[in-house]
Amino acid sequence: MTVATSHRLEGLEPDNLLSFLALLGLLRALEIADSTRADDEKLQPRTAWDVDTPPLRPRLFLVRPTTQNDVCESAARGVAAASASHDFGDRKDLNYSREECRSQLKREADSSRLCERGRADLFAALMSDAAIKDDKNESVDPTPLCLLFGQGHQHFLERLASVPREATPPPRGKGKKAVRVSEAECLAEALFQPWHRSDPTFSFRWDPEEDVRYALMAGDPTDTAYKVGSQHGANRLAAVGLVALTLVPEHRSGRIRPSIIGGAFNSDGFSFSWPIWKEPATLSTIRSLLAHPDLRKPDALKHLSVNQVMQARRISVGKFMNFTRAGPIAEIISPRH
Repeated sequence: MTVATSHRLEGLEPDNLLSFLALLGLLRALEIADSTRADDEKLQPRTAWDVDTPPLRPRLFLVRPTTQNDVCESAARGVAAASASHDFGDRKDLNYSREECRSQLKREADSSRLCERGRADLFAALMSDAAIKDDKNESVDPTPLCLLFGQGHQHFLERLASVPREATPPPRGKGKKAVRVSEAECLAEALFQPWHRSDPTFSFRWDPEEDVRYALMAGDPTDTAYKVGSQHGANRLAAVGLVALTLVPEHRSGRIRPSIIGGAFNSDGFSFSWPIWKEPATLSTIRSLLAHPDLRKPDALKHLSVNQVMQARRISVGKFMNFTRAGPIAEIISPRH
């Protein structure tokens, strides 16, 4: 296997929200793995986009030569460590009351230390006791990236707990032809290969390919023959990458509502934007770009090596929610005629 200080991430498309969240999760997982290494063994991961090499994909940069398999094994260790924070007891959905939310956030903040703040960061990315739905129960208005509320027996917290802990998908195929992949191989498929979505595992509806509609198919999309599988490794990374998107309350439309870095609401609903940057950046730097007040202004961040900004919209399809494929924000703001 090739030993190199940079690896092109062929599996992570620039217009797929799940891919971008998986990229955040990869950086977070590798940083967690680095925290247990001696200084001369750390990878110190950074990423940038190969803007001059089509098709557009991100590239992972490391301070010492490493194989793709070693990258995946390090990421697997980081995901395993991060998933220990994903414990929600018997709760399946993000339906905390204001008081429950406040107590939970305070408990996690009080018990966390600067070097071990995984649970505090996780809950801070999920909810705030200041952002409450307009109902009699005063339940929290959760992160706008939560698309599962029990519809079709799909529960967000249940999946957020189980997906990152499920190291490998079930064997692919049946009988003697069944093939089992290792944890590192599963992550490698998500990072370094085009996606085949062959895993019957849970997902979060962040992949635009999960927007399956009756009108666009030859048969019933609920039938097994028409179901879209998941890319399990990508969902594991995205689940731990979500922590990077801290939720903050903001005053909007006459009341306090939730917002996350990179996210925005307008008359068309919620959309999420992320930059395409050209110089290697750490996870902390990427979070700063997502929080930049001019993120959604075309060409405003060129001085920060941002080549363009992608934007995906949250949509409702019947009782389900999905995200669209993203497009360059300049084209969305000023569409071609």
